[in-house]
Amino acid sequence: MKHSDLTDAECAIAQALGVVGDWWTLLVVRDIAGGITRFDALQRELDVSRKTLTERLKALVEHGVVAKHRYHDHPPRYEYKLTDAGRGLLPVLIALQDWGTRFVAGDGSLTATTTPTSAEARRVHGLVGHRVPALALRSGRGELVDPADRWAVLYCFPGAFAPNSNPFPPEWSDIPGAAGCTLESMTYRDRHASFVDRDVVVRGISTQRPDQLRAFADHADLPFDLLSDEDLAFAAGLRLPTFRAAGVDRLKRVTLLVDPTRTVRFVQFPITDPAGSVDEALAQLTYLK
Repeated sequence: MKHSDLTDAECAIAQALGVVGDWWTLLVVRDIAGGITRFDALQRELDVSRKTLTERLKALVEHGVVAKHRYHDHPPRYEYKLTDAGRGLLPVLIALQDWGTRFVAGDGSLTATTTPTSAEARRVHGLVGHRVPALALRSGRGELVDPADRWAVLYCFPGAFAPNSNPFPPEWSDIPGAAGCTLESMTYRDRHASFVDRDVVVRGISTQRPDQLRAFADHADLPFDLLSDEDLAFAAGLRLPTFRAAGVDRLKRVTLLVDPTRTVRFVQFPITDPAGSVDEALAQLTYLK
């Protein structure tokens, strides 16, 4: 069967590949998810010919994966935003990234951390100077929150669980780097006044559901929001490191210090001392602000 005929196949996998099977296409979706929405910026980031990019964007628009919006009339200029169908591809991007990290760059071991010299660590530290895409995450209280609307400490964690409410996934403690979320959150709680004194908001981010985060926040008596990235928009937008456990894509432990322009100013990854990372974040804020 020719590639052009795949969308007419009876297999849903083949149909999907008929739309996004070309590797340039998925990279275009990746960069739009990361907030690169204009043609020239996409071309620079991808280092691709104008013809190739034009063809891929046209196909994505025709298949309803991307919507085209005019932002300038004379001459006409457009930007591209993901539709619901496009956002539905974010878990695919995360799965590809996780698979590449684990089985191509790694030895296949399941881990929630990395080594300081790994390609994954270099990629994450490369976020310094990048802007957090505009998006809203739902808090445990049910409110939509922009995670990067001011000076903020955004600490991403694999999963925090309230006793007798959300049990730990099977063999959780056997996954390197997974344990320590409760200690990290409670240390941010205990140091919260120091962040407030610096006019910095603390926000925890996990791929857990809002109700799970609410249960843990109530249990731990946290004075700040925990935000749910269950749709993986934040993870995909910043290409954050993930791992998969108990059938759920989970964020590895990463902390970002973000300024009011949404720019990442400092990154902690890997984090081997969850409690000590809180004091390091405070020290960095004293330097940055």
